[in-house]
This record gives sequence, structure tokens and C-alpha cells, in this order.
Amino acid sequence: MFTGLIEEIGAIVSVQPRGGGRRITVKASKIMDDVKIDDSISINGACQTVVSRTETTFDVEAVEETLKKTTLAFLKSGARVNLERAMRSGDRFGGHIVQGHVDTTGTVHSIEKQTMSWLIWIEFPREFAQYIVPVGSICIDGVSLTVARIEGTRLMVSVIPHTVSVTTLKDLHSGSTVNLEFDIIGKYVERLMSVRAEAPVEKKHSLEEMLRGY
Repeated sequence: MFTGLIEEIGAIVSVQPRGGGRRITVKASKIMDDVKIDDSISINGACQTVVSRTETTFDVEAVEETLKKTTLAFLKSGARVNLERAMRSGDRFGGHIVQGHVDTTGTVHSIEKQTMSWLIWIEFPREFAQYIVPVGSICIDGVSLTVARIEGTRLMVSVIPHTVSVTTLKDLHSGSTVNLEFDIIGKYVERLMSVRAEAPVEKKHSLEEMLRGY
């Protein structure tokens, strides 16, 4: 599990085909002090497993499903990526619950630079609209942000200068593709309600009691 607070910006060293997947080598510095094989690292919001490492780099293997749902399919040597190690038990929870399971990609519609913030408008697929609520949490390229506005299939986030300066959000422009992960709580609520609607009448009472318990 992650929190959406980026630890550093890494650089893609190489991307090599592996069947239908990719073996990706990432150069980093700050996070390398305790990275081990089998560790989970969020790369632009996508949870990946470290399969090998050197003093300054680590390798992950992105499988077909990951490439289908995320921007990792488009990474090339030299690209900058947001990096976050998995949260340790007992750490401060500064962002929100981020699984590193990207739901879909979105497209940057526009970026408006304000005096004290950047307003980033992102177009998202309509089928995910039910997971987005005003002042709710969203993860964009691994960064924990708050939805400020929603207009149809566009959402807007207001980003403070510090966040822009320490993430790859500064590299975005109109037309950029970004990874989106929606709030897990909303997805669980939707699933509970759909199961309740499909359950036989005699079982609905127990589901109602379970929901009351939350």
C-alpha cells in the first residue's frame, strides 16, 4: 500500500521487451538505501515488484495487463517517473489509501497557472464517473490529490507549487496521458451495493445488517 506522497523522481534507463511485457530499469538515489528484491515500488502510480537491483538502479517487469491499463507501456529511456516505496507500518499517513492498482488512464485537457497553484483539468472515461466526488481523493501518476471540480467527464485538481516541484506533474502539458487510480472506498461501497442488489431476498437482511455495521 502507498500514500501518494512521492519520494523522488527517477529516470528510465532502459525498456526491454519480455514476451508481451517489458523489463524496465529505473535509476534512483534516495529510495535505493533499502530497496530489496521483491519490494513493491510505485512507478507513476503503478505498483511494481523489484526483480533485481544495482547500487543505483532497480528492475521491474511490467506484464501485459499493466501495459494495457497504464502509461508504463509508453515509457522510453530518459523518461522521468514518480517513485514511492510501499508504506511501512507505523509511518505517518500523509496522503490517502493508494493501492498502486491503476484503474485507467486520463488525458490532460488544460493546465492553468494561478498565482499560488496550478489547475490541472483531466478528461477521464465516462464509466469511471461514479468514483469521482468533489473534494474526494484521486491518485494521478502516483500523486495523492484532491478533486476540486467535476464537469461532465473532466475533473480538476488544484496543485500547490511544492507538489509540482517535487513530482513529474511539472512535465505535463495538454494532451499528456496520466495514470488514474480512484478512491478504493468508493469501489468497495459500489461492490457491496451491487452484491446486495443481486442477493436472494432471504439474504438481503444479513447484508443490510453488515452495511449498518459500517
